[in-house]
Amino acid sequence: MIDGEKATVQNSIVRYAIENGWEYIKPEDCLRMRQGETGIILREIFEKQMMKLNSDFMDGNIIQDLIKKIENIRPNLEGNREIWEYLKGLKTVFVPDQKRDRNVKMIDFENVDRNIFNVTDEFTYKNERYTNTPDRADIIFFINGIPVFIVETKAAQVLNAIPIAMEQILRYHKEIPELMTVLQSFQITDIIKFFYGPTWSVSDSTLIEWKMNRGKDFESIIKSFFDKKIALEIVNDYILFIERDNEIKKVILKSHQIRAVEKIIERVEDKNKSRGLIWHTQGSGKTFTMIVSGRKIFLDPKFENPTIIMVVDRNELEQQMFDNLKKVGFENIAVANSIDDLRNLLINDHRGLIVTLIHKFRGMLPEISTRSNIYVFVDEAHRSVGGKFGNFMMGALPNAKYIGFTGTPVASTRGPNTFIIFGRDDENGYLDKYGIIESISDNTTLPLTYQIAPNHLLVNKEILDKEFLELTELYGVSDIDELNEILTKQVTLRNEMKNPERMDNIAKFVADHFKNYVEPLGYKAFLVAVDREACVLYKKLLDKYLPAEYSEVIISPYYNDDEEMKRFYKSREIEKELRNKFKEQDKNPKIFIVTDKLLTGYDAPILYAMYLDKPMRDHVLLQAIARINRPYEYQGIKKKYGLVIDFVGIFGYLKKALLFDAQDFNDIMFAIQNIDLLKNTFKELIEKMDDSYLSKLRGLSHDKMIDEVINMLKESESKRNEFYREYNELKDLYEILSPDPFLRPYLHTFKDLTSINMILQKLFGNKDMPYYELSKKTAELVGNNAIPANIPNVTKSYELTPEAITKITSKKGNNNEQVFNLIISIREFIEKNINQLPFLIPIGERAEKIAKDFINNQINSEITIEELKKIAEEIFKEKEEQSKSGFSKEVFAFYYFLKINNIKESEKLANIFGELTKKYPKWYKNPSQERDIKIILINELIQHYNFTREKSTSLIKDIIEKIKQGIKNGSE
Repeated sequence: MIDGEKATVQNSIVRYAIENGWEYIKPEDCLRMRQGETGIILREIFEKQMMKLNSDFMDGNIIQDLIKKIENIRPNLEGNREIWEYLKGLKTVFVPDQKRDRNVKMIDFENVDRNIFNVTDEFTYKNERYTNTPDRADIIFFINGIPVFIVETKAAQVLNAIPIAMEQILRYHKEIPELMTVLQSFQITDIIKFFYGPTWSVSDSTLIEWKMNRGKDFESIIKSFFDKKIALEIVNDYILFIERDNEIKKVILKSHQIRAVEKIIERVEDKNKSRGLIWHTQGSGKTFTMIVSGRKIFLDPKFENPTIIMVVDRNELEQQMFDNLKKVGFENIAVANSIDDLRNLLINDHRGLIVTLIHKFRGMLPEISTRSNIYVFVDEAHRSVGGKFGNFMMGALPNAKYIGFTGTPVASTRGPNTFIIFGRDDENGYLDKYGIIESISDNTTLPLTYQIAPNHLLVNKEILDKEFLELTELYGVSDIDELNEILTKQVTLRNEMKNPERMDNIAKFVADHFKNYVEPLGYKAFLVAVDREACVLYKKLLDKYLPAEYSEVIISPYYNDDEEMKRFYKSREIEKELRNKFKEQDKNPKIFIVTDKLLTGYDAPILYAMYLDKPMRDHVLLQAIARINRPYEYQGIKKKYGLVIDFVGIFGYLKKALLFDAQDFNDIMFAIQNIDLLKNTFKELIEKMDDSYLSKLRGLSHDKMIDEVINMLKESESKRNEFYREYNELKDLYEILSPDPFLRPYLHTFKDLTSINMILQKLFGNKDMPYYELSKKTAELVGNNAIPANIPNVTKSYELTPEAITKITSKKGNNNEQVFNLIISIREFIEKNINQLPFLIPIGERAEKIAKDFINNQINSEITIEELKKIAEEIFKEKEEQSKSGFSKEVFAFYYFLKINNIKESEKLANIFGELTKKYPKWYKNPSQERDIKIILINELIQHYNFTREKSTSLIKDIIEKIKQGIKNGSE
């Protein structure tokens, strides 16, 4: 039964889609068009459209081959990419009559009205092992008979509605991957917000709120996303498959990226404007914005076979950009490996895409190309573009359109301002801005917290001022090579930083901090040294305090390095392997020691801590610390912050180190917090929770304390939800701060609150709650007997036996504790034994109903205990009867379900089912065998039990699904 509120959401989406021009198909008609629950394609629509869109070669045989290929594609990410290639018209079919391969057009992306758009709801799909019944997919959207979008809806009042819906989408990937392989994007909504993401890449970091609506109400949001033109653009333009570090990744552009792409296309079409500046915060994906914009321009006939030039600022990023472009199917790409290469490409009028570095424009001839359909995208558009290289570039291409991209705010100092170069055509200087605050709000990036190291490890303040903070030639520095060149001249500063005693103390601090704070969270770290020599020195020192395999030096070679430095060189292959291993849990290395390499362009979400022992400022500082701002989740535990440990002292003088406009500086400071603020937040929250919950328990006896806990949180679901939210925030902070001595006065309180949380989780059986399992540091605290808990543990589970039931119910004093023990023991017994005892499914449902009635104060504890005792006794009785019956577990379950439905001669019908399972041994994962069994059993009920076909069909289907559910649950 669909929840009423959820149905309201679901029905609203379908209605708005119909108003947008999508034709509704009833579930039963959809099932017929798919030719049953194992079908994916709406065949008659697909056949009609393939003939229409490929009329010069298509025939019935080719269409049937296509359906077979699509419905039998490899059920994984690679298969999903293959389907995407089919949808985009990149795949071919062999045409016998023409004796050649032809590209097949499945969707007409240029002419919206030549496609057929359908929507259906309550979609059930079945493979050999699983079906998504009873959790039918809420809504499926089809284009030309091919499913492209799947929507899961939840009621607004459901706690953690979005995470629960995410779990459902993940479960579909696991259980019915054949369907998910064809679908290209999923959508989730609780009517308050609407999210979307790419199938086969489901996580918090890929869950995106849709913000392209022209209004703020739910109808506007839905109608904008499911606009037919936008739906085509999402499939054709905004989904990308890339290969990164030998791994295929699927991405779908976020709302801010789509918004920027639209603005870029609009700008380059504008005859009166030739510049634009895009500021998208570091880590928010501006590279993909550049790629998609470039591809749309190149493929659009109105731009008349253009040239797109992508200008990057480092060799490493040049290769990275080239690789990304190749992986997304961009053709006609040329990399300018030298000044001469670039000159020749421009002289020879190369049409397509050119990747180059800004300095390769040096000495470029004026007006080397005066075409107006040249579009120059400049990545990290900082001061260097305003210098001589930028002048050469703009002189060589005077009629080109220029779009600058930056991941950091525009500096307010030094040289020609980037606003003037790129932002002159926009009143506020930006064509599009996606600032730090918005990025954090969207969970595109994470806030950072910093901790300044103990004073004895910091650089001398006077030296830092003189040779860094007050060095005017460093103001607005935008390139790390430029920073390195200037730092090389600051001999006093570098000598102090490389003082052997200081470095040894820092190495010991890093090792201790990493072992106690970072490693237990499952994260990794960078140690950023002042120069290449310091990297090597830190490696030797760190090996004294940590296993050698924990850390690796990643540096670039230099022509006059001695043999000792050369020992730490890595070949391209070895470095690539290390970079890949760094991104994986429980693999070494765990710490990279770097000075400039990997501080731009390297994306490793597992990176959490940066031990900063290199003076940095302005763009270079923001680019470096942005390595740790990527969202990351592992086994349900989410990274909440990135952490900088500052051994220089820069974070004590951020107003000097970040010379940006006041508003931009304020935005940055919103994202960078002193760790003391987290401590204050922890202190305020734990004191609030202590007053709200624990203060009411003080002085109470054991049994009264338990009663108070339950009564306090049985009041209302909203009260429990408030506790969950506060506790989870507190636990996140504890995980970050532990084992800081600051926490010592609060450990007893936190342990008591954790006990209450465990009681609630166990009693309410809410595994959909985030952090159902305790994270590592909290689990260690719970098991620490040196810190006593005031809240008694009443969540004990007993092995379910008649003796255990007697022991539980004979306890004196506290009925609530008896209820707890019974509920938990019965629940865990059923979860553990459901595979061997499938008949437990309806018994478990009745037990949960009793628990729910108790929680909702519909029955008291005495009645609850009696009812749960009856449940336990029924389990013992049926378990014994199964062992005596000689039936297999499935056959006895069938017999039991018949018996509780008051079917006479249940044993006779169970024997028939037993014979059928021998004849069809793969029935529970083979739809054809399952169908045959159902038909025979249904006819048996009709012929010998006088059942109507409707009643017998409903009963047999329900029983078979319950038995399969037991088999499935037990195998997970």
